[in-house]
Amino acid sequence: MPKTAKVSRLSQVPGIGVDRVGDAADATHDPEMLRLENLDTDIAPPPIAIEITRNAIGADKNNSYLPFFGLDSLRQAATRRVSQVSHQNYDWRTECIITAGGMSGILNCLLALLETGDEVIVTDPTYAGIINRIQIAGGVPVFAPLLPSEKGWSLDLQALKAAASPRTRIILISPGMPTGHVLTHAEWEAVAALSKQTDAWLLYDAAMERILYDDRPLIHPASLPNMKERTITVGSASKELRMIGWRVGWIVGPQEILENIGLVSISNVVCQTGISMEGVAAALNAEDDGLQAAVAVWQERRDTLLRELKGFPVIPPHGGWSLLLNAKELGITSEILVKRLFEEKIAATPMTGWGPQAANYVRFVFSNEPKERLIGIGNKIRRALYSFHSKDAPKNRI
Repeated sequence: MPKTAKVSRLSQVPGIGVDRVGDAADATHDPEMLRLENLDTDIAPPPIAIEITRNAIGADKNNSYLPFFGLDSLRQAATRRVSQVSHQNYDWRTECIITAGGMSGILNCLLALLETGDEVIVTDPTYAGIINRIQIAGGVPVFAPLLPSEKGWSLDLQALKAAASPRTRIILISPGMPTGHVLTHAEWEAVAALSKQTDAWLLYDAAMERILYDDRPLIHPASLPNMKERTITVGSASKELRMIGWRVGWIVGPQEILENIGLVSISNVVCQTGISMEGVAAALNAEDDGLQAAVAVWQERRDTLLRELKGFPVIPPHGGWSLLLNAKELGITSEILVKRLFEEKIAATPMTGWGPQAANYVRFVFSNEPKERLIGIGNKIRRALYSFHSKDAPKNRI
């Protein structure tokens, strides 16, 4: 039998934890289980996207490998979207590639940009799937901490500067995931300055860029002076359009690097999901894609969860679909707390593998449960802690 030991590129790739909790929750077949572990949402995609996708299933043209870089209509729509939010002009023929989802696009970019040992600056916490992809591509993640406070997260600008080195090749920013951190203008300026100083690419994960709370503005990094030529935007239909299972994303950036990314793309997944692309294009072109109404619902759920967790060490999210609770401050590890929560019918994710400080936290996703089901979760968490600590500990710690 051939050797089964992990190859070196997988030696530092532990997984993401979400799959294990999700599988366990599925196995209970319990409708009372709160599903707060995975980035799903119960808010439907735009109706036009569903209708067009249904019609696309039987079309022979959609049962093809071609065109390798995506349908023209979708490339045009995706390029138009990035141009609108960045206030920059992009050519859909030469500066856009359609991918099989946003994370496939991220991996394609990493494989096209990194030599073995090159460094990628990411925030801490950040999505474990991004960290894993950096390592699979031969890169080295270097962490710039996010600072927690009662008002939300902020980027440690001094630590960001200290993270730079001659090996810095990419600065990868993923707003909203998993912390709900949304970069301010000053933070984006610091990221842009570091990109120029190190001559690094800014790889921008835009999947949640318009999921913003409390009327926060959208700031696209390519809109900053002299940043269009060094910014690569990776978008996705999964979050803002609620089209998770469609598996469609896009990469928009300078033509010269898109040619290299395109070589990786046709050598990796080869093509996108044929029956999905027309529906995504229609959603991107829709006068109302339903996002504004969806954000209002998600913000209401966020606020409900924050009220329920008042007194707990949680950091309010300014965007995205999730928030983090500091298990360490409660005298328990994130892994054990997740197990205790599961006994109270709460499926949540430990942030182990999501960055050095992230391991102290448990993530709650609020995009997939109605606010009515979130009411009472605070008492369930107290019971979970009571089952771990001595009788009086919960009173003293919360």
